[in-house]
Amino acid sequence: MKSGFVSIVGRPNTGKSTLLNCIINSKVAITSNVAGTTRNIIEGIYHEKDYQIIFVDTPGISKPLDKLGKVLNKQAYALTKDVDLILFVVDIASGIGKGDKYIMESLLNNKVPVILVMNKIDRVSNETLIMAINEYKDYHFAEIVPVSAKTNDNVDHLIEVIKKYLKDTIKYYDDNTITSSTLPFMAGELVREKLLQNTTDEIPHSITCHCTNIENKKDIVNISVDIIVDKPNIKKIIIGSGGEMLKKVGTLARRDLEMMVGKQVYLDLYVKVIEDWKDKERYLKELGFFDY
Repeated sequence: MKSGFVSIVGRPNTGKSTLLNCIINSKVAITSNVAGTTRNIIEGIYHEKDYQIIFVDTPGISKPLDKLGKVLNKQAYALTKDVDLILFVVDIASGIGKGDKYIMESLLNNKVPVILVMNKIDRVSNETLIMAINEYKDYHFAEIVPVSAKTNDNVDHLIEVIKKYLKDTIKYYDDNTITSSTLPFMAGELVREKLLQNTTDEIPHSITCHCTNIENKKDIVNISVDIIVDKPNIKKIIIGSGGEMLKKVGTLARRDLEMMVGKQVYLDLYVKVIEDWKDKERYLKELGFFDY
């Protein structure tokens, strides 16, 4: 048995969570086209005969605009230390910018080996890809692996490369465990995902979701989730005319939750206003954003 821990690091919107879901072949992290979707540390466990890889999906690293942003950056960097390998994911279709290079320099000063994962190759020509690989092959990356998490292109090769860096001989999880995330965490995240996918650009960064109660009964699971917003007008938008938006979000999230738990789910959503919650340490801790 070979096993180990692998951190997935990069700027927002490079496809880190999509890559994790692709590797695990299951939805363990929410995804959207909105930058900064991942806000918590999410583990996905890959199983294969004689191999177990624990992937750690970290928040996207970017210039912080509030205390929440500072906490998320600290979390991401903290999880590049005590691991066996780092996957530094870049969006090759958008090009490697100053933010990528800043992260890259800090990672390469680390003692942990770093694989540069060039994601979204389905959106670029072979010529563009070859030019990008040539540009970065002189850096001290352990490997450079181009992939498309969206189309699953070359992801199997990435897994084979990762296996070379596994050092442990311990089986950390049983074969049926694909994530360390709890049902309350996933309930809040799935509600937030549906909000991200169904609201306008200015809404997503103003919200977070927190599961407040779960009752697991024989034939049904009762789940309550608070949707936290920072302004009353955002609350009105999320509820929608006649409660239409809130109902739509609840229906979509409930379907995913029912697939996850394998039985009927009753989902109760509440929208609450906490002004400037992203800058208030008390609320950040209560909502699970811990300062490393």
